[in-house]
Amino acid sequence: MNEPLIEGCVDSYVSAAAAVKAGADRLELCGQLIIGGVTPSPVLFRQVHRDFGVKINVLIRPRFGDFLYSEEELDQMCEEIKLFRDLGANGAVVGVLTPDGRLDAERMAKLMACAGGMDVTLHRAFDMTAEPLAALEAACSLGCRTILTSGQANSAESGRELLKALRERAGGRLDIMAGAGVKSGNILALHQFTGIRVFHTSGRRGTIPSGMTYRRESVSMGLPTLSEYELWRTDEDEFGACARIVHSL
Repeated sequence: MNEPLIEGCVDSYVSAAAAVKAGADRLELCGQLIIGGVTPSPVLFRQVHRDFGVKINVLIRPRFGDFLYSEEELDQMCEEIKLFRDLGANGAVVGVLTPDGRLDAERMAKLMACAGGMDVTLHRAFDMTAEPLAALEAACSLGCRTILTSGQANSAESGRELLKALRERAGGRLDIMAGAGVKSGNILALHQFTGIRVFHTSGRRGTIPSGMTYRRESVSMGLPTLSEYELWRTDEDEFGACARIVHSL
């Protein structure tokens, strides 16, 4: 545990290609990172799995919003885990909470049973728990391999105090993977402060302008605060800089 590893958080074939070329040890494949990520298309998984020789963990999140799920949503998540397991995924990335902000151990156990022998990462639902150390112990008891966390802050840099405490408390039972706002400019400092050597990043440097020359700016297809003419993509140079730092730790 806590061996140097960098995971690329990607939601497109183009971003997956950039992350792998730049040195990603593993991918977390998602859909729609612009809203925090949801379950990706099986077709996208097949394309990435076919073309890149890297482990792929798949985000299982049926919708945007909280992590309090109905029975129907939980059934959907189980079926999706089984689907991606059969397609060759290395792991599932999941998280379920109770209404009072605890990790829902019973429902997490159900998802993990569906995962079979896959690695399971507890995603940033962890950052929304009321008692993070209790959630850590629950994740360890369940058999999670990794917790992806920002230290219950908007960025890993802001949450570095808790990240350090979590790594120390975990004691090698699972990986504490720092994510959110992880960049080439702060990875080394985060490692030096927390001792963490497992990092998660999309490797973005900003948005990429659309190739559309005709634009109807007055019409929005989704959230009105988001432009239809800006694309989120992994920057190969930025991700490569992150990978070189992590692999040197």
